[in-house]
Amino acid sequence: MLTRVKVSLLFLFFSFSVICHLSSVICYAEDDVAEYVNNAWASQNDPPKLYTICDECIAKFSPEADAQAQTLKDFPPASEEDKYKVMNKVAVCYFIKGEALHDQGRDKEAVKVLQDIISKYPYAREFDSSRGTYWEVSDIAKKTIDKIEGVRLIEEEWSKVEPEVKISLYDEGSEFPVDYAKYGQFTAVGKKEYKYIIKDPIGLAKAVGEGIYPNTAALKFDPEFAKIKKQLSSLDYWKIVNSRDMRTAFYKWNVATEPDGVKQFYIADILERSGYTKQAIKAYYAILVHFPNVYSWTYWHTPWYVAKAALYRIKFLLKENPQLGLKLEGASLQVVNGYDNDVRNDVFLPNPGKITKMSLLDKVAWKADACHVKKRPLRKIVKQRGGEMVKLVQYENGDWQFLVDGKPFVVKGITYGPTKVGESPDKGTMQNWTTQDINNNGIIDATFEAWVDANRNNVQDPGETNVGDFQLMKEMGVNAIRIYHQPFKINKELIRQMHQKYGIYIILGDFLGKYALGSKAAWNPGTIYSDPVHRQNMLDSVKEMVMEFRDEPAVLFWILGNENVYGVACNADKDPESFFKFANEAALLIKSLDPKKRPVAIASGDILFLDVFAKNAPDIDIFGANAYRGKYGFLDYWDEVKRASDRAAMITEYGAPSCAKGYTDQEAQHFQAEYHRGCWQDIRCNGAGYGAGNAIGGFVFEWLDEWWKAYEPAIHDRRGIFTGPFLDGYMHEEWLGVCSQGDGKNSPFMRWLKEAYYTYQQLWSLN
Repeated sequence: MLTRVKVSLLFLFFSFSVICHLSSVICYAEDDVAEYVNNAWASQNDPPKLYTICDECIAKFSPEADAQAQTLKDFPPASEEDKYKVMNKVAVCYFIKGEALHDQGRDKEAVKVLQDIISKYPYAREFDSSRGTYWEVSDIAKKTIDKIEGVRLIEEEWSKVEPEVKISLYDEGSEFPVDYAKYGQFTAVGKKEYKYIIKDPIGLAKAVGEGIYPNTAALKFDPEFAKIKKQLSSLDYWKIVNSRDMRTAFYKWNVATEPDGVKQFYIADILERSGYTKQAIKAYYAILVHFPNVYSWTYWHTPWYVAKAALYRIKFLLKENPQLGLKLEGASLQVVNGYDNDVRNDVFLPNPGKITKMSLLDKVAWKADACHVKKRPLRKIVKQRGGEMVKLVQYENGDWQFLVDGKPFVVKGITYGPTKVGESPDKGTMQNWTTQDINNNGIIDATFEAWVDANRNNVQDPGETNVGDFQLMKEMGVNAIRIYHQPFKINKELIRQMHQKYGIYIILGDFLGKYALGSKAAWNPGTIYSDPVHRQNMLDSVKEMVMEFRDEPAVLFWILGNENVYGVACNADKDPESFFKFANEAALLIKSLDPKKRPVAIASGDILFLDVFAKNAPDIDIFGANAYRGKYGFLDYWDEVKRASDRAAMITEYGAPSCAKGYTDQEAQHFQAEYHRGCWQDIRCNGAGYGAGNAIGGFVFEWLDEWWKAYEPAIHDRRGIFTGPFLDGYMHEEWLGVCSQGDGKNSPFMRWLKEAYYTYQQLWSLN
């Protein structure tokens, strides 16, 4: 993601401890294995010193590391990582040494060192604070060996496509939609005391059908369940939740030990994927009725409000299935105090609403408008933000719209930063794409010399002429790219050409201390937003950006930060109030320096601390956030921004990988395209006149697959980095582009255009 393109892990990854030299002796302030690792990373440009550090660490701590390794048969849970600190750090020292040997061309020695990791410490892993995830040391060691030996192996498991097995329900229920008023009583609707009291459990169970609360009895009579009941006990329901064997997943989740609301959500999801749309709607709706207060946790340990997700899935399914002739009316779920990570202070105000028949007017609107509702009249402008040429206006009905030269403008943006295969910020080899000219012909490579490999044979055949990314983006419908003035200096002449010839703007940003960029802070602890020195350094960085680019017509508006509220070399996650107050100060500085008075946006992390933003950043004009919520769109994002801050809103980063375990590449590409379609339709249908009325556009992540994100930049790694709402349940970060680089041999020039590219070409050609 955009978060990853900013620094070299090897040089900025840690705050380094003091090393003193007395001849060849290295003295450490603390006798700590972690300090050896920190200093080894810091010594990448001094191999002799690096080898000394690593060898001393291995000699000193390997007996304890070996003892820890012998107690493990699998990776320990994250909560127990500290117990295996010595083993993990020693393995990392081996890895650093192996990489350094390889960089010096001492490949035989490198392979031996890396093989020691695989044999001695197969369950060692290290936390990468720049990515927020653990990396498995032996796995990365294997990939380095793979590169050294010149073998690009695709794991056998990736060549296997799982057979699809759908459910065959024994009992579909007698009623759709279910009239819950017949079987019980709703009390305190819309209040924290809300309850649904079941009066006729047998009647309700018959109405909803198998797998839908409170029907647990039907499972006992299902002959398909009887066939596989014995084998279910050996299965992990989380590992099969995204399996193509939906029959097994369905039955396993029916007997899972998760809270009822969480169980019901995944049962509904499996029913939906298996083609049981009506049953899926009933299962999602059961969550609104019975379990509106249930929550779970994301991979990042942020709260996930299950009923909110269920509510918007019902809306999506009803909209996508007009033949049902139904709509969800009056449903809402507000979570007071739900913008932080502390669920203890949450107050739920549920209203399950009711699934009712569409009226004749509803059906007419569905057919007449792409958003399937009648557009609201905007009436006169009552508020304005920004300057005269580029501004945001709010109408009488409360809706926001973005205007450029007096005309409505929807941001159809993409994150653009083409990386040549083999380059990596982790190794300090990433080059500046705005000046890169590796064939020395005086033409910027990717932007003007990229070509489309139409037959995907990894060769530039006759007729496959150089066209360039700018032209390809124009043909896709892109009207803006999101870039930062750090850490590379931007080629202004190139940006001018992009705007003048191809009609593409830039949204220009400053990282505002994220990854310690701009603040000049050490990586650890990173930027402190209450520190006056850090604050002044960041203001100087913002001023430099504005003064250099304020007269450039290509600049559409300014953007501050990038997921700062998630932390990573800054303390915005721990002190959000100081961060947002400072962001507001930076916005005021921009407005004082920019003669065109362009709007200022923020790129936050989903809606975390949205209430703190609303209170402390009144001069930021657009609330933007990086959000990866799934193919159904952004759920309550637009409504929450409207409720909390009444500001124009956008998505500053969203997307999905075109890679999934157990699926063909074609299936994964299709999922990626459908994910983007759903997200863009959600953006469009919350713009002025529709939905929340505050969406002004979004930025696809990203233009081109980047091969370095799973650490080994010479291999297009399929490894899932973390869990998420994707086809196989994992984020494959090296496959997020709407364009591929094929086998990588013709990087940075060759492009394979994925299905998502053509999906946007269609979507963005519409007004």
